[in-house]
Amino acid sequence: MNSNHRFSLPILLAVFSLAFLSVIVSAQNSIQGELQFVGSTKAEKTAGVWIDGQYVGYVSELRDAKKVMLLPGQHEISIRQTGYLDMTQTYVVEPGKKLIITVKLDKDPKAQFSAVTSEVKLKVTPERAAVFVDGNFAGYVQQFSGMGRGMLVSPGPHHIKIALAGFQEFDTNVNLLPKQKMTIKTDLVAGSITQAPPAIKQN
Repeated sequence: MNSNHRFSLPILLAVFSLAFLSVIVSAQNSIQGELQFVGSTKAEKTAGVWIDGQYVGYVSELRDAKKVMLLPGQHEISIRQTGYLDMTQTYVVEPGKKLIITVKLDKDPKAQFSAVTSEVKLKVTPERAAVFVDGNFAGYVQQFSGMGRGMLVSPGPHHIKIALAGFQEFDTNVNLLPKQKMTIKTDLVAGSITQAPPAIKQN
């Protein structure tokens, strides 16, 4: 009889702990608000999303398992795409409610593209990481990896940065000749908790 009690107590504690955690998670979900991003064109669907200055992913992937949950209050949201003007606005997130953000990008009249280009291909994980060229958002890794995909840039020196919340940034400098093709290979290293986006939860 005593032996049975010894074995049943840890089981009861485990069941109680799971039930307690379930209540906490349920309470957190009811407090947070959900963001849903909607884009109609390819440029809008592949645009990068920043929340309170932190890159969280690209428009079309931020749903289902990667949906964005935010704490209630004001949040600055920026949508960026190469060759387009940034879409930046402050939104108010309400607890337990879904906020639908329609992405509408206008072409940047000042955008210039080189007649002669070089190509940079990427073999980087995670493939959803953001890519920056000379400080400007260029897209995400998956757009520039695989057969028939590459990032076209003007010949000459460039600084390339690859970043994703929760990972250490990767930086490199390249000096490309006209029509040169090169491949950058790396795996982003998981970073500290301080590199994760504050007040943002992706399920």
